This record gives sequence, structure tokens and C-alpha cells, in this order.
Amino acid sequence: MKHVLIDGYNLGLEKGTGVATYARNLSHEIGQLGHRTSVLYGDRLPSPRNPLLREIAFFDGDDGTRRRPLHDIAGIVSPRPSLAEEIQVSGHVITRQFAARLPHHDALYNAPNVFRRANGRFNTWGLSTPVRLPSTPDLAHWTYPLPLHVPGAANLYTLHDLVPLRLPYTTLDNKRRYLGLIRQLVKTADHIVTVSECSRRDIIDLTGIAPDRVTNTYQSVDIPARLRNLPEEQVAREVEGAIGAAYKGYFLFWGSIEPKKNVGRIVEAYLASGLTTPLVIVGARAWRSENELRLLDAFTNGKPMKGDVRRGRIIVLPYAPFSLLVSLIRGARAALFPSLYEGFGLPVLEAMMLGTPVLCSNTSSLPEVAGDAAMAVDPYDTAAIAAGLRALDADTGLRDDLSRHGLAQAALFSPDRYRARLAALYQRFL
Repeated sequence: MKHVLIDGYNLGLEKGTGVATYARNLSHEIGQLGHRTSVLYGDRLPSPRNPLLREIAFFDGDDGTRRRPLHDIAGIVSPRPSLAEEIQVSGHVITRQFAARLPHHDALYNAPNVFRRANGRFNTWGLSTPVRLPSTPDLAHWTYPLPLHVPGAANLYTLHDLVPLRLPYTTLDNKRRYLGLIRQLVKTADHIVTVSECSRRDIIDLTGIAPDRVTNTYQSVDIPARLRNLPEEQVAREVEGAIGAAYKGYFLFWGSIEPKKNVGRIVEAYLASGLTTPLVIVGARAWRSENELRLLDAFTNGKPMKGDVRRGRIIVLPYAPFSLLVSLIRGARAALFPSLYEGFGLPVLEAMMLGTPVLCSNTSSLPEVAGDAAMAVDPYDTAAIAAGLRALDADTGLRDDLSRHGLAQAALFSPDRYRARLAALYQRFL
């Protein structure tokens, strides 16, 4: 048995992201491979010597704001490594509240404020921050580009995509800083991991890294059987209770409302289609979402513009718990994901796995994920998106074909296949 560490940089997010899903799935597959799995968090916690108090503080979410105000500055200036302490989960603290967000783990570690300190140190000095743990892992798999490393371990970094460089106008990243970090990781990492051939080509083309130093493992998604197999009658009741729409009687988009998700064109295409089948949008407003939401704000929660019922209606949910989201995906007439660019595109795989027809982009990684099992459109062509909506709305046979082919396509990205690719990669370093 080997010891593999992953970071919890995105795992603590309440609403989750694609990167958080990736890290959570990765932790489970590492466990399935038989390795000891540990997770490093960077919460701003007090560090009491008493293990029970440390466990209580970890799950209490104390952000440490009452601590020394110069603590962060000292951490950036200091050349010493960040020290992680184990959070011993004794069972005295009831943790079921966090069950959906906690990854698989044999050990949890916390290095106070390590992610913020590391980013500050890189921004100031251009240096990566070493992290030392009570037990040095054999391999550290960083699930996000972070200026951190574990001395004495093989350090692998997952770069999901290079969107800040390919579509700079869709993110708020400091592009100079981001490019500098990517170049440093490419230079110093034991290996770079990515999630599609599209992203692998981008990494090779934009950084000049040797192709044999970048591996595409793809991704998988594991939706619990209790949600996948919920009776259709119960799914229909949940859907109607949550959004007031009929089972298989609405289109669905879910994800952050940000420029690359192309929500503005989805709304524009929906209005141009003339359909009355509702459009449901599940997602929080993120960065640079103002332009995406100009039309959306006029059609919030079933209120047609100036009473024009021919326009249909748009229902917006800022958030849905995962169990409800699965029911919403299962109950949708079709899932919409005409994103401008994706490193992988987990929603496409989630929809296909649940038997829901998909309309997605014909660009970036999405053709790899969807294959011939989705209706592919030019994400910049509003008329093409509208035509796809009309076809999916009217043609039951088309929807049935896409649903059937989608299930077969999703099987290509099963946890077993992902685990095999991961095992082959880790074998090179373990």
C-alpha cells in the first residue's frame, strides 16, 4: 500500500465545482486502488494541542479571523515549509452534515491558511511553498494548479484546461501571474495530468512541454444508485414540487452562470425558438455575468415579458441540492450545454449517464465526451442552438435515440475505466 495525498483546495466549497467533483471522485478511486488516501486542507484554524479541540475546530469552520493579523504576512516572507497537522476524526463530532462534501480519506490534514499563503508567496517571490506532513506521502496529486509541493514525494498536477489563456475574456485570473505559474509547474512537476485530449494539446502547444510529460486520464462521475434508480413517479413529484414543471416537460441548464457557459446565447436561442416548453436554469451568478443575464433577468421565474405567453417561461434556481439536481436532470426533456470551452464538461457525462438527451457544443473537449450521442451545435451560432431546441422539442424519436446512445457513450467513462487509466499513471511513480 502506498500513501497518496490530494489537496482539498476546492473540496470545502458549499456549492461545489467541477474541480471539487474531480477531487472527490479522485479520492474514491485512489482508495479503490488500495492506496492510503489523505487530504490536505488549508483552513484558517486555530491549532490546539488537544486532538478533540482540533477536530471540533475543523468541523466548526472557525475561519481564524481573531488570530494574529500579521500571520499571513509572516507566512509569505518565511522560507520555512508549511507544517500540516492531522485532524483525527474520532467520531465524537457528528459529521453527517458534511457527508456529501467529504472525500474518501484515511487521514485528513490541515496546514493553516496554506493555499492563501502559497499564492501570496508565489505572487511576491515567484516561489513554490513546500508542505511537510507527519507522514511523507509517496505521491502528492494536486487537483488544481497550486504553487505547492511536498519534498520527498512525486508531485503531479492536474491542469483541467487553459481557459484563462485560450479565452482570457471569460475569466478574472491575472493572466501574467497564471501563465507564470503554469510555466513553473511545467518546469518543476514530476508530471502533468489533464482530463481530455483537447486540454492535452493546449498544454503542449502553449507551454512547449514534452508530450510524454502530460497524461490524459479523462474523468468519470459516480451518481449513487439510490438516485439513479429512484422511481420515475417519485422523480416526477420532486420535479413538479420544485419547479412546477411536468416530468420530461422542460429544458435544463445547470452550472455557474459565467461567460464560458454561454447562458446568454441559450436564453437568446430559447426566445428565438418560439417554444413554450419551459427553460430551467440552475446556477449561481459568477464573475462577469452581467451580459449573460440581461435577457435572463427579464424572464425570471415564469414571468413572460409583457405577458407574451408565446415566449414560454424561464425558471431560475440559484442552487439545488445534489439529490434534487439529479432528479431535475432525469426529468428534463433535454440537457443544454453549448459551452464556449470546456476542459472536459462533466454535465454532459452526467446527463448521458442518466439517460437524458444532450445538446452541446461542437468545440473544445465536448466532442470527445459526447461522441455521436448528442446534438452538437456551434456555440456562437444562436440560430443553430434555436434549431436544435426546436428539433429536440418536437421529435420524440430523436430524443429516444440520443438517450439510448448517451447511455452507451457514458459507459466509456465509467469509474472502472478511469481507475485503470489512473493506475497506469501512478504505477510510473509508485
